Amino acid sequence: MELSRTRQRVKPAKWGATRSRKWARGVKKNALSYCRPTGKLEPNPADLAYGRLELEALEYWARQEEIILLYQDETVLWRFALPRRGWWRRRQRYRLPTHPLSQGQINAQERLKRQAWQHYRSWSRISSGVLLDVIGAVQYGTSRVFYKIVPHFNANEFRQYIHQVMHIFGATKKKVVMVVDRSGIHRARKLASTLEHYKGKFELHFLPAHSGHHLNPIEGFWRRMKEVIGAGRCFEDLQQLYRRTRQVLMAHQERPIYEFSW
Repeated sequence: MELSRTRQRVKPAKWGATRSRKWARGVKKNALSYCRPTGKLEPNPADLAYGRLELEALEYWARQEEIILLYQDETVLWRFALPRRGWWRRRQRYRLPTHPLSQGQINAQERLKRQAWQHYRSWSRISSGVLLDVIGAVQYGTSRVFYKIVPHFNANEFRQYIHQVMHIFGATKKKVVMVVDRSGIHRARKLASTLEHYKGKFELHFLPAHSGHHLNPIEGFWRRMKEVIGAGRCFEDLQQLYRRTRQVLMAHQERPIYEFSW
């Protein structure tokens, strides 16, 4: 009796192990990816569907010229060119050691960049730095991108960007609705006074969590912009990267480098 019970307990384990081996053999056939892994989290399907309905309503009012709809996002530019295509293992999501600087050197240069910017607020005084942030928004139905290049992205820089946008659209007498993700910068308490100042004229519309790369059309523009700016280049200092970024963004206003699908 004891032997039969032991055999009954062993059989499911052997069957499960055989099944896992078959599953592993099937995975190995498609274990490589041509694109670099991003580590993005997928949104809740119900929230994603509801977010699409809300955006369709906003886009309807924008087509009726009742509001001005802007899709806003920010991106980070790296001073050194990094490979964007290659063969990557799907299950092991590691990154190649392509950075020419160690993490300690990156942190030291970024700290010096912040100190220089807070003291002088001038790009000509910045002699260190590795990363550059770009805040931008595209107007619905057009290819116009309203941008602001900053050494680092925080609530104060976003407040100044809101003032810049309202200076452009304030004379239209239309309400400006800016679609943003749920990052902490967009929900900071420091924005309360700015939002109260533009109450009835400006509004932030939050996307569902982890749905920016699905619902925000400016994500595709960032990819194209980085390809044009970088193109395998390495910039000697942050000022050269700033000038190149400004050159590409200004040229986009006259001849778009990316066609938005509305």
